[in-house]
Amino acid sequence: MLNDKTQGNLPIYTLLWVDDEIEHLKAHILFLEKKGYAVDTVTNGYDALDRCAERTYDLILLDENMPGLSGLETLQRIKDITPTTPVVMVTKSEEENIMDQAIGSQISDYLIKPVNPTQILLSLKKNIHRKEIITEQTQTAYQQNFGKMSMLIGDATRIDDWMEVYRRLVAWELQLSETDSAMKEMLAMQKEEANRDFSRFIGKNYLRWVEDKDTAGRPEMSPDIFKRRVFPLLDQGEKVFLLVIDNFRYDQWRVLMGEIADLFQIEENLYCSILPTATQYARNAIFSGLMPNVIAEMFPDLWVDEDSEEGKNLNEAPLIQTQFQRFRRQNTFTYHKVNDSSAAEHLVQQLPHLAKYDLNVCVLNFIDMLSHARTESRMVRELASNEAAYRSITLSWFRHSAVGDLFRALAASDYHIVLTTDHGSIRCQNPIRVKGDKNTNTNLRYKLGKNLDYNPKEVFDITDPHRAQLPAPNISTRYIFATNDSFFAYPNNYNYYVSYYRDTFQHGGISMEEMLIPLIELVPKRR
Repeated sequence: MLNDKTQGNLPIYTLLWVDDEIEHLKAHILFLEKKGYAVDTVTNGYDALDRCAERTYDLILLDENMPGLSGLETLQRIKDITPTTPVVMVTKSEEENIMDQAIGSQISDYLIKPVNPTQILLSLKKNIHRKEIITEQTQTAYQQNFGKMSMLIGDATRIDDWMEVYRRLVAWELQLSETDSAMKEMLAMQKEEANRDFSRFIGKNYLRWVEDKDTAGRPEMSPDIFKRRVFPLLDQGEKVFLLVIDNFRYDQWRVLMGEIADLFQIEENLYCSILPTATQYARNAIFSGLMPNVIAEMFPDLWVDEDSEEGKNLNEAPLIQTQFQRFRRQNTFTYHKVNDSSAAEHLVQQLPHLAKYDLNVCVLNFIDMLSHARTESRMVRELASNEAAYRSITLSWFRHSAVGDLFRALAASDYHIVLTTDHGSIRCQNPIRVKGDKNTNTNLRYKLGKNLDYNPKEVFDITDPHRAQLPAPNISTRYIFATNDSFFAYPNNYNYYVSYYRDTFQHGGISMEEMLIPLIELVPKRR
């Protein structure tokens, strides 16, 4: 099959127009040729099929009412030959059954006779030039807003300001990801600048936030989720379903939101994860309502130290129970962990039996497993090579696993759903050298130990863990956190280490992606 897209240096788009009265359309064809289109014409379906077998067209205009092989029959056979070529049906009839058949056979558009050149041109723009037009318009809009974004970043002095910065950066990222615009690189630079400033902001304010819950400007944080979001709903007599998707970023939420927007009324918020932005700390803080050092002191049997080989998230249901007891709550609850599609299917089957409980808590671990698999598996590393691919895999997981069924089942229920996460992740690019003894933890975005050697200008360090309400296994323990898109690398075998972990998604440190995370309330529309 041939498709010559160039004539000199100008792009040429080739159309096939199929109409048994093609001689009456010469003026239209001349108009299109003056606009830069090459137009082949045939008068019947059989000739159209021969042409489609010989070459590839950018778009086909197909008359619905032709003698011999009808337009609908021609359409079906064209789709067998070239399934991706857009077909615009041209018809005298607006009968509903004809249009249903055409749409079911995957027409891209339809025009009602008599057509005028402007209608045809609009259809071509929509079906051939859509991406070019979107790219141009989005690129222009971002260029016009670049200065405003820079001012917004420069003027951000409160956590609410940073949440707005992040929302807008993600919105531009999602728009530009659908285009071929060179503005993606400019946005990436602007996002990097924002993360540098955000890390400095966290460095100035974080300890004040965790030392005093009532300090001015303190955001909603991990230990607040039950007290501020779950318990008030239970007090109103609501049945609550708390979904915690591990390692779930705001941009991933925005992609999934499009899948469920017609099922739920949505209230979207962001909150701030505690440090380290890792499951052991942030998720345990959510379920216990306590900071990590308090968990370790009050419930030492439920806290797992960094150097322990025991799983760090095995005590989540007991931690929820401690929070209920501390607030003297009599509500009933269940806890579920979903690590694969079969577990999600089982949960969907259980939903009718769970309705008798006031609160059902479910942890969905897929994205966290994907992030870890991306580090360990060459295949997954190729599939999720950048943020757009990472979002795409997340969307595919939702569409093709039982998790999508879970949301649809919840949409048919009377639950008030709280959807959130414990932390996000960031794609790491910049290695930072660090030295530690054999007891130093392995996370690439934060380290704790008593003999850490690092450049203090490259990290956010906490020399007094008690101030940050973090456990201190030794009297000289300190924590250091990678900022922006950096990650820790040991000098031994440095080059191999860097090449292996660069471009992987990690969490534990300080960035907007890890700390500013979705907190969503969903109410089924059927209610």
